[in-house]
Amino acid sequence: MLFHYHFWTPYVEETEKFYLENGFRISQRIGKYNGDFQAFNPPLTWDDFREKKILFRIIEARKGAVNITFGFGKKIMFDHIGLLVSEEEQGDICENATKMNWEVDKGERRTFIATPYNFRIELQTYENAVDSFNHQEKIQGLKLTTIKGGLESDLFSLFGNSAFNISSEVGEVVTIKKAVIKNLNTSPIVDPNGVEITSDQGF
Repeated sequence: MLFHYHFWTPYVEETEKFYLENGFRISQRIGKYNGDFQAFNPPLTWDDFREKKILFRIIEARKGAVNITFGFGKKIMFDHIGLLVSEEEQGDICENATKMNWEVDKGERRTFIATPYNFRIELQTYENAVDSFNHQEKIQGLKLTTIKGGLESDLFSLFGNSAFNISSEVGEVVTIKKAVIKNLNTSPIVDPNGVEITSDQGF
């Protein structure tokens, strides 16, 4: 199940505000301050720490079965998408990635696969990565922009018969062009990083 995407962005506060205004909750904020990584989680608000010039590594916004994260970057940069899979599915996908000569970085909690399309794929097996595994709000599909073609064919080889509804078009910048989120009340909308979010399944 598609559940997640991550961006680096100079618009960290604006991105948090956008998702809050569209029904998401902020579950955590981790940032580097005075040389150490520290938590600035709710109920703290930006008024409590805005002047501290924190370099946020991750801010996590959740709604139903959707988990969106972002951290500070000097420019907008799409980093990865995330899939919630069973341990068996994870093993099969990693085996397929190895056959494709895609680098697999297997961690204790999550695994990352590096694609030749300049973004990564996270495989997550812990259902507590989302607020509600069976919630009505969920990512139904993503449309990516990539700098070369062939993504759909490679993803079919990677995932096998699993249908994660990821499509692409060739463009100048690797990013998410559109995210289809089921049962989102306000749509279509565009986040500060250029992701169009809609509940319309049509790409």
